[in-house]
Amino acid sequence: MRVNCVAPGLVRTPLTAALTGNEAALKASTALHPLGRIGEPDEVASALAWLLHPAQGWVTGQVLGVDGGLAHVQAR
Repeated sequence: MRVNCVAPGLVRTPLTAALTGNEAALKASTALHPLGRIGEPDEVASALAWLLHPAQGWVTGQVLGVDGGLAHVQAR
Protein backbone atom coordinates (compact mmCIF):
# COMPACT_ATOMS: atom_id res chain seq x y z
CA MET A 1 0.00 0.00 0.00
CA ARG A 2 1.27 3.47 -0.91
CA VAL A 3 0.34 6.53 1.13
CA ASN A 4 1.17 10.04 -0.05
CA CYS A 5 -0.46 13.43 0.28
CA VAL A 6 -0.47 16.80 -1.40
CA ALA A 7 -0.22 19.89 0.81
CA PRO A 8 -1.44 22.88 -1.21
CA GLY A 9 -0.93 26.49 -0.34
CA LEU A 10 -3.51 29.16 -1.09
CA VAL A 11 -5.24 28.21 -4.34
CA ARG A 12 -7.81 30.28 -6.22
CA THR A 13 -11.05 28.30 -5.68
CA PRO A 14 -14.62 29.09 -4.57
CA LEU A 15 -13.60 28.06 -1.04
CA THR A 16 -10.89 30.76 -0.94
CA ALA A 17 -12.97 33.47 -2.60
CA ALA A 18 -13.13 35.54 0.60
CA LEU A 19 -9.33 35.91 0.45
CA THR A 20 -8.72 35.90 -3.28
CA GLY A 21 -11.64 38.25 -3.95
CA ASN A 22 -10.36 40.83 -1.47
CA GLU A 23 -7.63 42.92 -3.11
CA ALA A 24 -5.79 43.74 0.15
CA ALA A 25 -5.86 40.12 1.38
CA LEU A 26 -4.76 38.81 -2.02
CA LYS A 27 -1.88 41.28 -2.17
CA ALA A 28 -0.72 40.32 1.34
CA SER A 29 -0.88 36.60 0.59
CA THR A 30 0.85 36.99 -2.75
CA ALA A 31 3.70 38.82 -1.02
CA LEU A 32 4.21 35.88 1.37
CA HIS A 33 4.71 33.33 -1.42
CA PRO A 34 8.26 33.10 -2.80
CA LEU A 35 6.87 32.63 -6.31
CA GLY A 36 4.94 35.90 -5.96
CA ARG A 37 1.51 34.53 -6.73
CA ILE A 38 -1.12 32.14 -5.43
CA GLY A 39 -1.83 28.75 -6.93
CA GLU A 40 -4.35 27.63 -9.49
CA PRO A 41 -6.46 24.46 -9.19
CA ASP A 42 -4.86 22.82 -12.24
CA GLU A 43 -1.44 23.05 -10.57
CA VAL A 44 -2.63 21.00 -7.60
CA ALA A 45 -4.48 18.61 -9.91
CA SER A 46 -1.34 17.97 -11.98
CA ALA A 47 0.62 17.15 -8.80
CA LEU A 48 -2.08 14.65 -7.84
CA ALA A 49 -2.04 13.15 -11.33
CA TRP A 50 1.75 12.78 -11.09
CA LEU A 51 1.48 10.94 -7.75
CA LEU A 52 -1.28 8.66 -9.06
CA HIS A 53 0.54 7.73 -12.27
CA PRO A 54 1.79 4.12 -12.29
CA ALA A 55 5.31 5.36 -13.04
CA GLN A 56 5.43 6.80 -9.50
CA GLY A 57 4.89 3.35 -7.96
CA TRP A 58 8.08 3.71 -5.90
CA VAL A 59 6.95 6.95 -4.25
CA THR A 60 5.36 6.45 -0.82
CA GLY A 61 5.23 8.15 2.55
CA GLN A 62 5.67 11.60 1.03
CA VAL A 63 4.06 14.97 1.56
CA LEU A 64 4.24 16.89 -1.71
CA GLY A 65 4.11 20.62 -1.03
CA VAL A 66 2.35 22.47 -3.84
CA ASP A 67 2.46 25.84 -2.16
CA GLY A 68 4.64 28.21 -4.16
CA GLY A 69 7.45 27.71 -1.65
CA LEU A 70 5.45 29.04 1.31
CA ALA A 71 6.35 26.10 3.59
CA HIS A 72 10.02 27.03 3.32
CA VAL A 73 9.73 30.71 4.22
CA GLN A 74 11.68 31.52 7.37
CA ALA A 75 10.21 33.90 9.93
CA ARG A 76 12.16 37.13 10.28
